[in-house]
Amino acid sequence: MIDSTIGSAALPTIARALDTSPASAIWATNAYQLAVTVSLLPLAALGEIIGYRRVYLGGLVLFTIASLGCAMAGSFEGLVAGRAIQGFGAAGLMSVNSAIIRFIQPRARLARGLGLNAMIVSSAAAAGPTVAGLILGVADWPWIFAVNVPIGLGALLIGWRALPESPRGRQRFDIVSALLSASTFGLLILGLDALAHGGGLWAALPQVLAGLAAGALLVRRQVGVAKPLLPVDLLRIPVFTLSVCTSVCSFMAQGLAFSALPFLLQSGYGFSVFTAGLLTTPWFLATAIAAPLSGRLMERVPAAVLGGVGLAMMSAGLGLLAVLPPSPDVADIVWRMVLGGFGFGLFQTPNNRTMVGAAPPERAGGASGMLSTARLLGQTTGAALVGLVLGWMPGMPVGAPKLALAIGCGMAALGALVSLLRLRARASG
Repeated sequence: MIDSTIGSAALPTIARALDTSPASAIWATNAYQLAVTVSLLPLAALGEIIGYRRVYLGGLVLFTIASLGCAMAGSFEGLVAGRAIQGFGAAGLMSVNSAIIRFIQPRARLARGLGLNAMIVSSAAAAGPTVAGLILGVADWPWIFAVNVPIGLGALLIGWRALPESPRGRQRFDIVSALLSASTFGLLILGLDALAHGGGLWAALPQVLAGLAAGALLVRRQVGVAKPLLPVDLLRIPVFTLSVCTSVCSFMAQGLAFSALPFLLQSGYGFSVFTAGLLTTPWFLATAIAAPLSGRLMERVPAAVLGGVGLAMMSAGLGLLAVLPPSPDVADIVWRMVLGGFGFGLFQTPNNRTMVGAAPPERAGGASGMLSTARLLGQTTGAALVGLVLGWMPGMPVGAPKLALAIGCGMAALGALVSLLRLRARASG
């Protein structure tokens, strides 16, 4: 998580050092995100076959080696290739992370384990820009990636000694379905990314349509399979499906917010890049505080209610950011960030617990992969919507980002309603 945010924060420095344009430099992030997205579900399925430990440690090895490659890259093209390989390694960790937590934690304490994990993720995301500033203040940009090598080796040593073996499945790995899955999500992400960066509707539409066609073929191939790569068997469970929809709505709202806020704070209100980064940090810190708290509250409050209340708070926070006064001071922004971030943290752990817990133990890998896929798809769609809004409203540095935040407010409110529908699904189940 630190690597993901630290790499994004360092993009302007990397662009200048490697003599590439800011528009091209974004591919140092896009290549990483695209590699993660296309490989999540195939690697989750592989984890159910060969064991979560092997996929996790294999991803960690690949991520560490690719980090060294990024640090040694002598050209921008070499850096993009290294970032793509890094993404495949990161997907190895992300695809089975929740499944490993479920396998390790007693069922009664699963929510606390997922809450602790959410706290670590949010803390790392908050630390990324600060760590980037500290490193770039004393060293050149390659150290942004070189710092991963000793950390990765330490994590590999701990994981090798501590991570347990999980049961292995007898099904064969479906290569055709893996390729269809990669095509589906890869083409959808490329199409949405084209919208986000001003490619225009007609440039993005063929990719989106091709992705939907590949998805239709994938679903048709997976129906009737005992343990499908695309977890259509889990999507037949109403609570699981509603949790996936809630997750997509919430991360779409967060994607809208964190793609729009830099424009609002810097172009609209004149804050420096550094100050704008500091002003978004309270969101992640509030999430880090709320995530383990919600894990404990799940022992007394239904997850559907916690998720609904949390997303209602997030919706309120985004709505209040959308109506900031013309010249807000720091306090005006910070308390709204805290409200939205705390609500997101209150929602995240119960939702993840419900998704992972709704799946049979032998399908925890599929649930884990779907959890990460829903997150990335929501974030990317949110960023694409911001791109569309900014394209529709040029020359409006305050109005356009505020409209994007208002849309995020609506998406979070929709997620709250979907979350509450799980009460009915539980009762009928």
